[in-house]
Amino acid sequence: MGEYKIRDLETLTGVKAHTLRIWEKRYGLIRPERTDTQIRTYSDHELVTLLNVALLNKNGLKISKIARMTPEQLAAKVVELKNDRPSDSYTEMLILALVELDELLFNATFGAVVKEFGLEKAFASCIVPFFERIGVMWLVGTINPAQEHFISTLIRQKVIVEIDKLPVPPRQEHPVVLFTPEHEWHEIGLLFYNYILRSMGIYTVYLGQSVPFDSIVDVVAKMQPSALVTSWVTAVDKKFMKHYFEELENKANGATLIAGGFQLADIDESLKKRLSIVQSVADIRQYFI
Repeated sequence: MGEYKIRDLETLTGVKAHTLRIWEKRYGLIRPERTDTQIRTYSDHELVTLLNVALLNKNGLKISKIARMTPEQLAAKVVELKNDRPSDSYTEMLILALVELDELLFNATFGAVVKEFGLEKAFASCIVPFFERIGVMWLVGTINPAQEHFISTLIRQKVIVEIDKLPVPPRQEHPVVLFTPEHEWHEIGLLFYNYILRSMGIYTVYLGQSVPFDSIVDVVAKMQPSALVTSWVTAVDKKFMKHYFEELENKANGATLIAGGFQLADIDESLKKRLSIVQSVADIRQYFI
């Protein structure tokens, strides 16, 4: 069972904490528990209720009207809204799909956002904000491994399908090699980089998750890549990361080192000089124009 503070709900629902408190006091939409120190905490049930209320309110229903709905009426209205899939509600719907382990809702939402925007814009405008918002759920310990695997596997499958739709570019003498380091199993960002490069007509060699360092060195010797692209999401000791990229630079045979992921947000200046860091979709494109 999740246990959220008001600021956590603010992040997850996109509704200001001040507004959430008004909804609680004036309309009784949520009923928090209190800790021994009288701090309000909220459960998964309150989170799902607020996500549903926020969806309806964002799409034109007055909060006073929503508050008068029975649970059955609220559920029916949300189902109706889910079927319409308004574009400014995609992230909230993905969070609902995560909390409720609802694959049908995920498929409908992901399909709608890709159809409307294409995978590239959908990733930047919806999937990245989704992961940023559920990051708070990791911090408060309210996502269990099954939920994380559920949603990550679904997104991974969708990105692979989109890659498979693209033609394989002509083989190039110096390809781009993509991989995650040996400790890293999160590859959604790396898959997306591969999608962007393939869409640009660049020949890539995709090695995937948790590739041993010696194997990367062997591939460099064999393929003579123009660039090595990697992604670091899992927390790791900064000294290890610095040593890793120093060694990789020594073995890269002149290949450009390009890296993205949450762990690249706070690195020292000496490491920044060795890497081209991906912080946005525009970055990965810029490095290959």
